[in-house]
Amino acid sequence: MIIAASAPLTVVAGGTTSNFAVTSVLGIPLSFVVLGVILALFAVGFSALSSKVQTAGAFYSYVARGLGRVPGVAAAWVAIVAYNAMQIGIYGMFGFATADLFASVFSITVPWWACALGGWVIVGVLGVNAVDLSAKVLGILVALEFLVVFVYDFIAIGTAPEGISAAGFAPGELFTGGVGAVLAFSVAAFMGFESGAIYTDEVRDPRNTVRRATFGAVIVIAVFYAFSAWAMVMGEGASKVVENSATNGPGVVFAMLGSALPVWAVQLGQVLFVTSLLAALVSFHNVVSRYLRSLAREGALPSFLATSRGVGRAPVAGSLTQSALAMVVLLIFAVAGAGAEDPIMFPVLTLFTWLTNVGALGLVALMALTSFAALVFLRRNPDGHGVFTRVVAPLIAGVALGILVVTIIIQFPVLVGLEPGNVLNWLLPLIALLPGVIGALWAMWLRGTSPERFARIGHGSAAEDAEGVGL
Repeated sequence: MIIAASAPLTVVAGGTTSNFAVTSVLGIPLSFVVLGVILALFAVGFSALSSKVQTAGAFYSYVARGLGRVPGVAAAWVAIVAYNAMQIGIYGMFGFATADLFASVFSITVPWWACALGGWVIVGVLGVNAVDLSAKVLGILVALEFLVVFVYDFIAIGTAPEGISAAGFAPGELFTGGVGAVLAFSVAAFMGFESGAIYTDEVRDPRNTVRRATFGAVIVIAVFYAFSAWAMVMGEGASKVVENSATNGPGVVFAMLGSALPVWAVQLGQVLFVTSLLAALVSFHNVVSRYLRSLAREGALPSFLATSRGVGRAPVAGSLTQSALAMVVLLIFAVAGAGAEDPIMFPVLTLFTWLTNVGALGLVALMALTSFAALVFLRRNPDGHGVFTRVVAPLIAGVALGILVVTIIIQFPVLVGLEPGNVLNWLLPLIALLPGVIGALWAMWLRGTSPERFARIGHGSAAEDAEGVGL
């Protein structure tokens, strides 16, 4: 589920080429390594928390237990908006890619919004079923994605028009004036790696499964994307990769595949590009529905959202709610796109670009906050953890991620491709962070009007208060 959210083929074909094109920085491969180190440090404190706070609230529960219930609910509201933004934004790219597939392979013209609604139906059906059904479907798709990207990597390395070198990994090729934009782009490839904790209620061994999945995801994502980005530099040539990415976008990958494989194999790669997006949609949908259930179960949202069904305890109410919200946003963008100057690219330039960057900003902010929550919680509850786990790793991760949050806000006009004076340059980041303020106010109101509900926040279904947190 975690790797599916990362969407390997989407990141390599779409995200990496966009990173080269927009930033004109060669050090994209090194950026994945740098972020991998930062997020591995984050995972140290995150995993220590997950072994002690075994509820499906993840960010929300961890912040509540570390920093207090009011910050915890603030984190929950940011998480709900961020994950929804990521999930719904991906429908824009999914609709575009599916419509393009129908046009190029079958010569059939289908509106992007119709394709997006088709994906919406599939996601909705999988969402109201137990996680094992989604996992089986996504497992097959992700395995095929990895295969396609590995084939591309080795064809690109074998082509290497300028020879094999370490281009892309030199510090001077990353740490330039555009490093902030590069890291802001690359961090989106990791989004979802922390979502393993959301499935605490549905795994056999919550204490160890979450920790292993989180560290495994960080390592796999960092190494795989660094290697693939370097392969792209080799395949296009260090002097041409930026120019070619700006000109051809995802076509860089499929053109390379087409140079060595038959047409049907390239078309299969295009199909898997679409299923890669579908896999990410399902994964983020599952995260949102479980957040809603966790909050409702603890009294922070209406109780009907806690409704689950079946042996696998699928969060049916949360799933239906997320689907309804996605439908509303899709309809709004479908109507708005009807009169766009470029209706074909409209869902990519607006729905996908705007919302996924909003989601990435919110999730990075949550990771920074969670790092400081781990610092506080583990200081109160050391239980054999060393200084590195309790202090050093969470502190470094929190500071680094905080700097990254500021960088994303500053670089937001670059990330979304808007002119400096556009109102959306500050409105979109506000959509990511303002829910935290609203959530905090809601929690304070709840504390005064319903102390019993407030007491359950951050403690799963129980109302215990072992740490004496009363904020």
